[in-house]
Amino acid sequence: MDFIPIARPVIGEEEIAAVSEVLRSGMLVQGEAVRKFEEQFSSYLGVRNSVSVSNGTVALDLALKALGLEKGDEVISPAFTFIATANSILYQGLRPVFADVDPRTFNLDPQDVAEKITPRTRAILGVHLYGQPFDLPAMQQICDDHGLILIEDSAQAHGAEHRGKKAGSFGIGCFSFYPTKNMTTGEGGMITTDDDNLASRCRLMRNHGDTGKYNHVVLGYNYRMTNIQGAIGIQQLARLEDYNRSRIRNAGFLDRNIQARGITTPYRDPQVRHVYNQYVVRVEDDFPITREELMAYLQSRGVGSAVHYPRPVYSQPVYRDLGLEGSCPVAEDVSRRVMSLPVYPSLNDQELRYIARAVNEAPEAAGSSRT
Repeated sequence: MDFIPIARPVIGEEEIAAVSEVLRSGMLVQGEAVRKFEEQFSSYLGVRNSVSVSNGTVALDLALKALGLEKGDEVISPAFTFIATANSILYQGLRPVFADVDPRTFNLDPQDVAEKITPRTRAILGVHLYGQPFDLPAMQQICDDHGLILIEDSAQAHGAEHRGKKAGSFGIGCFSFYPTKNMTTGEGGMITTDDDNLASRCRLMRNHGDTGKYNHVVLGYNYRMTNIQGAIGIQQLARLEDYNRSRIRNAGFLDRNIQARGITTPYRDPQVRHVYNQYVVRVEDDFPITREELMAYLQSRGVGSAVHYPRPVYSQPVYRDLGLEGSCPVAEDVSRRVMSLPVYPSLNDQELRYIARAVNEAPEAAGSSRT
């Protein structure tokens, strides 16, 4: 059995041909391929506007910039996520307020969010972690009750749904197309919104605030997507549903076949379509070996794994140094238990069986190695 990595992007001849066509055209930066990709992405999500940018962190950054919030305003975000979510708040001079997460879904806990609201709160930046939408109706109700803006970090949730409606179409959506995502453009990102004015501000600011012919009306940035990325994105979007169905199937296979005591397979909210950007198990206290020992054993068997994420954001040194500490006991507990296993679309049944068997055999094998 060849080594099974934790992630593997699926790039086909269609992407190679599309990139070759762009290279031959000589139009390498933002152009027709990008415009077409934006239109198709809007149609897929059912939103009025999609604004392409250079990566997912930039999508969060630019969306917050375009909102024009004031320095010192507060934005509530989860303590358990990739650091880019909170960093995008800091970029604006805003204050991230960390809320705890649900112990089953690992997504924002609405009750804790409600308790963290202050007179300075202006927005909630939720994350659809691992491909499972957070409790969107509850978060929308909180936003409506308090006059807040809802931002969806959808970097891991391309095609995920809540009651049939796509993630990224409830509030302001921010997507990443990094190679480990459900679809990729290499790097790249997208802002999605039904607010035409917000979309116009984002389009203006992503290109140096230029209305055309070197007429710069606002402070802008070089946040453009290239035509090469757009061409790849068109091909990837066309196959996204196939990719997601494969991920869901693979996750179901692992759910049924991982049977080791002390390993909790992912919980799926029955109201959502979970698209499994990551397949994340919990290593419980009654599992005979530690998470790190399990990962080392899997590595020795040729199975990649990872921890997404090993600590709450507020415990990162940069946040402690800024005095932005928090207290989110569930996030702290979850971060010491979670472990991701391969779930990407190109896995075959033999590889999936091998992954499940390796996890199931790990306690006995590790115990034998100690004697």
